[in-house]
Amino acid sequence: MQLSDFHYDLPEALIAQQPSVRRGDSRLLHLPAGLDEVRDRQFRDLTGLVRPGDLMVFNDTRVLPARLHGTKETGGRVEVLVERLVSENRALAHIRASKSPKPGSRILIGDIWLKMEERVDELFILKTESGAFAELMQLHGHMPLPPYIQRPDTELDQERYQTVFGERPGAVAAPTAGLHFDREMLDRLERMGVEMARVTLHVGAGTFQPVRLQDLEKHKMHSEWLEVGGSTVDAVAETRARGGRVVAVGTTSVRCLETAAAGGQLEPYRGDTRLFIRPGYEFQVTDALLTNFHLPESTLLMLVCAFAGYERTMAAYRHAVEAGYRFFSYGDAMFLERLA
Repeated sequence: MQLSDFHYDLPEALIAQQPSVRRGDSRLLHLPAGLDEVRDRQFRDLTGLVRPGDLMVFNDTRVLPARLHGTKETGGRVEVLVERLVSENRALAHIRASKSPKPGSRILIGDIWLKMEERVDELFILKTESGAFAELMQLHGHMPLPPYIQRPDTELDQERYQTVFGERPGAVAAPTAGLHFDREMLDRLERMGVEMARVTLHVGAGTFQPVRLQDLEKHKMHSEWLEVGGSTVDAVAETRARGGRVVAVGTTSVRCLETAAAGGQLEPYRGDTRLFIRPGYEFQVTDALLTNFHLPESTLLMLVCAFAGYERTMAAYRHAVEAGYRFFSYGDAMFLERLA
């Protein structure tokens, strides 16, 4: 398949610029297994779509205040977007400036100097001259809202661009399917007998980078760090034994599970992944998927098409546009059941 196969037309007015008034107020588009038609629901209806004995897998990453504004020694303005921390005082980062910095040049953030040590492809290694990078972000960082949210971040985003279960700081973009859950919904699911497990994938800014090549075989997938622990592996095995389904909350949870199962069976895994899931991929672990709507021609839309079927997924997106669903990070959700 070609990149253009994953294009769809989206009115700009449907791109959500603000979160819903309350978590869980969003709509939910349901694609049942074995059926081509879609069903319009509300997110609270999720309790009627998952079953006792199912296992829901959540990504417990937490978003860093990773956008920093500063100045070069020459006085020019600079925007730094941290991709990941590589040590206590070093970070791999994107830099937006009139000219790319050279090794040895310095950037002032607040009262803290950063030194550019080296360039790594399109990214840069930055070192703090005093203190830890995490402290710098806490003092001067902004929430790294995606580029399609065309407004500055606010105090509200500090809460709403995080999941209520996020515990492990390291992401520069939220695992957005998890944003719909509040404590009340999690408690309802638990009382129903739905089991829950955690994985971690620190979402990188590369998730927003466009695919530039029509030939998808030539696309180089961005790298992201993840961890799937032994307890989650055991929980999946127990779910299979009792006949339950593995329900991934978000494409990041899918990438965790499928990366950890790349050897033929699910095993604990810790490290980077470049797994590129597109139509033709055979899923090893995931039975159902809760996800937001994704950008046209994006690798995440390709993943959803691989999971639910290309024609079904693209038809569902056309329906969502016609029905006025809200799109992307602060938008509505889909619940997809995999074709047998």
